[in-house]
Amino acid sequence: MVEPGDLAQAYAAVRDRIGEAAARVGRRARDVVLVAVTKAATPDQIRALVEMGQVDLAENRVQQLTQRVAQLQEYLSRRRRMGQAVERATDEMPDRVRWHMVGHLQRNKVKQVVPIVELIHSVDSLRLAEELHSHAHRTERVIDVLVQVNTSGEAGKHGISPPAAPHFIEQLDTMLYLRPRGLMTMAPYSDNPEHARPCFARTAELFHDVRTQGLGGREFNILSMGMSNDFEVAIEEGANIVRVGRALFGDGA
Repeated sequence: MVEPGDLAQAYAAVRDRIGEAAARVGRRARDVVLVAVTKAATPDQIRALVEMGQVDLAENRVQQLTQRVAQLQEYLSRRRRMGQAVERATDEMPDRVRWHMVGHLQRNKVKQVVPIVELIHSVDSLRLAEELHSHAHRTERVIDVLVQVNTSGEAGKHGISPPAAPHFIEQLDTMLYLRPRGLMTMAPYSDNPEHARPCFARTAELFHDVRTQGLGGREFNILSMGMSNDFEVAIEEGANIVRVGRALFGDGA
């Protein structure tokens, strides 16, 4: 676990690595969104990271997501009521944050997740998409989603098969209250980040094919790939969202 005093250093190091990876392929660091996965973080660490200016946060379990959102929302509301910065806050601290759901989402958890997240990264079946659309229709809210694709070929991983993805996105396009924003994938874990490159390259190729076909519309522009062990390779292959936990919060993330 990263100690609170070391979090700023870890955060700066991750930002630097993002910038260096982007520069290697002629991209800008600001075009890559860092999503901090907080599953192993303490509430103090989450607050500290937000005070440093981190806007995008994520969880992969619904129960923990709802707890984290409530805790941080209460803190931010209290800060606004006080009308002044808390002791460690800086001018970088945002007034609000964006929460992402990055783990597998069960249909019976949709009602809990939809009101509190900006983006669901893990739509991996038509039944889940239909449940999301039904709930969105009832609440008259359009939900932004990513299609999770299994480009690693691992049997234990969730995700649509790459050949089925274009047709699946066509189906999502017919759902007025769902907005497909792009693709997400998870590479096989390896101590060598280069082992993830073929998976990321294939997902990026699929992403560009879908865009070329005009599926998803102009807002189909998000490619979520890469975690703590391989996010630099993901950026080199075109990711514009990376999901980082362990590199920020330690081995428990």
